[in-house]
Amino acid sequence: MNSFGKIFKINIFGESHGPEVGVTTDGCPPGIPISWEDFETDLARRKSGAKGTTQRKESDTPRLISGVYQGHTTGSPLTILFENSDTRSGDYSDFADIPRPGHADFTARKKYLGFNDPRGGGHFSGRITIGLVAAGVIARKIIAPVEIKARLVEVGGEKDIEHAVGKAIASNDSIGGIVECKVNNMPMGLGEPFFDSLESLISHMVFSIPGIKGIEFGAGFDSARMRGSEHNDSFISVDGRTKTNYACGINGGISNGNPLVFRIAVKPTSSISKKQKTINMTTGEMVNMEIKGRHDVCIALRVPVIVEAATAVVLADLFLLNQQPVKRYE
Repeated sequence: MNSFGKIFKINIFGESHGPEVGVTTDGCPPGIPISWEDFETDLARRKSGAKGTTQRKESDTPRLISGVYQGHTTGSPLTILFENSDTRSGDYSDFADIPRPGHADFTARKKYLGFNDPRGGGHFSGRITIGLVAAGVIARKIIAPVEIKARLVEVGGEKDIEHAVGKAIASNDSIGGIVECKVNNMPMGLGEPFFDSLESLISHMVFSIPGIKGIEFGAGFDSARMRGSEHNDSFISVDGRTKTNYACGINGGISNGNPLVFRIAVKPTSSISKKQKTINMTTGEMVNMEIKGRHDVCIALRVPVIVEAATAVVLADLFLLNQQPVKRYE
């Protein structure tokens, strides 16, 4: 539901236009140095304001209300809150009865019997990912010196990101994109065969990010067009290094120490300025819809840091499951 993890557990909560959103982490080791300044870089990368992103402006200042004492984690549940202040709930007044195409309005109405908060997408909003990013900041400290870096490599089918975004804005439409994530300094032995394979766990977490529609590891779908003699990664040293990395650093669901590489597909933003047809759930009549409000033309622009956080959370949980040697976080 809203929780993930076995030892390093996270629980995200809140609604887009509710008073606050946030995250609670449990199972965090004690003694990790932490302050609100640690969150600044990643939270800034997630923020809107760039061309093609929503004009909603939130301060995104984290409030660490538990689990931290004298600048270090205590080992008890750590809760981080973020205030929602720049909301325009009136823009969403019709969506309880008239679901937006591509959004969760219809499924939320059915699953929660109409009691869900529809404002700004409610609990289904990308706003909720700020809690995931915050958890990722803590997770990165647990897994250091592992390095995670994601980047946007394509939007709207083009490599020229600024040009593609500009065209989408001019046409009152939206575009999707492809994000690539690479993890260096990976330890060996993370992950399990079958259901808790490293690919399975990362995919599980990545698909919790709103708008993700596909994932591939290493050579991905190109693997289906290769021969075994091409795809097999030859070992070139006793420490497990391989000549190629088509398997993205994973064999049998378990990390082999080589870089972990995967790519994800982000769908076009569902909220667009163009007129769309949908149905009024109360009257049963087809109606024209023009979506108001402030929305991202390309949500993929803000996804890389969220993917990094999701990956860090998975790896932190696996680190602790593997009972890595206890260390002091100085």
